[in-house]
Amino acid sequence: MNSTISHQLAHRAIREFTDQPIDQATIETLKAVVNRTATSVGMQSYSLIRVQDHDIRAQIAAVGRQDYINRIPEFWVFLVDCYRNAMVSRQQGFQLETEGDMDRFFQGWTDASLAAQNLLNAVESLGLGGNFYGCILNDADRIIDILGLPALTMPVVGVGFGYPNQDPMLKPRMSMDHKMFQDRYVLFDDYVGMLQEYDEQMKQYYDLRQANKPMDSFTKQVVDKLHNPIGKRADLINTLKRQGFTLGLEEA
Repeated sequence: MNSTISHQLAHRAIREFTDQPIDQATIETLKAVVNRTATSVGMQSYSLIRVQDHDIRAQIAAVGRQDYINRIPEFWVFLVDCYRNAMVSRQQGFQLETEGDMDRFFQGWTDASLAAQNLLNAVESLGLGGNFYGCILNDADRIIDILGLPALTMPVVGVGFGYPNQDPMLKPRMSMDHKMFQDRYVLFDDYVGMLQEYDEQMKQYYDLRQANKPMDSFTKQVVDKLHNPIGKRADLINTLKRQGFTLGLEEA
């Protein structure tokens, strides 16, 4: 097993860090890694913002309801960015309906997601630690305002990283037998029964955010998440409309 795979298999969410800053040479290396990420049809329909301003950080932390965002040495926000290519087209005399269609949007979403994962893989390969922050979508409109995002852009995920100051357990994962299939999707008769062993593993896991309390079973977490949605996240489709993306929905 090579060192890359060893780091990937040891992935843990790190949320607390030492005060040691990331040197500029490392930052430049990580930027280069992000820039070499695969991108749909070569259009590079994503951007990212390195957030260092303390006030902006505090506003993002309030949206995400994660106070430790304020303490992360590096916090980068990845975006769908169809604005740049729209401007390239418009400046050549073409303002096309396709500039904000769902094909362009999902190309950008995929590009941003791949770039974020590529960043975290590189971070961990350097002995650093990090975490993804999907919580920025708790109020996407507010993040758009905080970061001054133009039309045809959309926040996707934050990545925070630095030198770890905690040593969390590896969080269990369900068996690949339950989520990798051959040729066609497989339906199971009893999902709760199938996941019973995984439920027991999850009940032995301690998340450092609640250090003295083991996790609920996975199947119970599923129900809890469905019972307690984050209100504004259910409205993201309207955020996309306000950002100028054309959804192309068929009439009922």
